Amino acid sequence: MDAKVERICMLDELRGFAILCMIVHHAFLDVGDVLGMSWGYDVFNALCTVQPIFWAIFIIISGICSRLSRNTLKRGIIVLICGCIVTLVTAVIMPLMGFVGAEIYFGILHCLGSCMIITGIVMPLIKKTDYRIGAIISAVLFLFTYGIDKGSLLFGLIPLPDSLYQYDFLCPLGFYSSTFYSADYFAIIPWLFMFLFGAFIGELAVEGKFPRTMYKKRSKFLSLTGKNSLWVYLLHQPVLYAIFFVLSLIIA
Repeated sequence: MDAKVERICMLDELRGFAILCMIVHHAFLDVGDVLGMSWGYDVFNALCTVQPIFWAIFIIISGICSRLSRNTLKRGIIVLICGCIVTLVTAVIMPLMGFVGAEIYFGILHCLGSCMIITGIVMPLIKKTDYRIGAIISAVLFLFTYGIDKGSLLFGLIPLPDSLYQYDFLCPLGFYSSTFYSADYFAIIPWLFMFLFGAFIGELAVEGKFPRTMYKKRSKFLSLTGKNSLWVYLLHQPVLYAIFFVLSLIIA
């Protein structure tokens, strides 16, 4: 973060809250996977309906922070590398150990890293554009392209041709075959536009024009979690697996 900019504590706290919601969500999946209790899947699937809300919060905040970073491009490369490490662990190492079904080929870290890299490249253009116009265009593009990974645009109103969904190598853009599976999946489209929305309104953060109440720290725990969200994401699943594995032994 640029040392010249006052830290907006509410962004840390909101990001920490979103990460904790994600951990709770994944915990119910582990109840099904590790403990073999079907109700875990039921709760996990039910929470999927509200999951996009928390990830939207997280991605918008990441976009805002891209305007406060000294080097968004460098941050993006680091996050993308972390995403590739997650793929190596979940898709190569874990199957060799007998754990299958947790493969992540293009998850939130891949998506965020890609968005940061793209935003870092076009940052000069973003800074020259009126933030209000940029934010509106980004929001419209997000709404228009939402559902592209399900074969349609504009929330299912405009179907796309099946020929686009034949090859898995296009999964980063939202196109994949019927056999593709990724335990965590976030395509660049439409989430890039959500990230850019945050990057444009981040102009207000740069100028210190957010409401003063957003600069006040309210929760040290949420703030700390938000500041270390990358590490929390990388470590939460191994920790959850270990906890539920011990519980499974106790139950058995």
